[in-house]
Amino acid sequence: MAITSTLSADGTLLTIYIQGRFDFSSHQDFRTSYESLDPPAERYRVDLKDTIYLDSSALGMLLLLRDYAGGDSAHIEIRNCSADVRKILTISNFDQLFDIQ
Repeated sequence: MAITSTLSADGTLLTIYIQGRFDFSSHQDFRTSYESLDPPAERYRVDLKDTIYLDSSALGMLLLLRDYAGGDSAHIEIRNCSADVRKILTISNFDQLFDIQ
């Protein structure tokens, strides 16, 4: 598992890339990827292109990001989901909370 992130040139969009398993072992790296920014980004993108597994703790981490980013007013995109990951997100009604592509 590897988590990396990049900030857009204008400093408004943070993209977080998750490779491998997105589970509890990712917790600290995931939080550090967005909490270490000062000032915080205005928008967030979570790229799951290389994510092979996602569990309930990963869903919780996405909710923590949402709270950190402003709750209902947060701008968070989840991109490049595999069919299996998209199914988990849909069953969990995350399509109501996040912009999933």
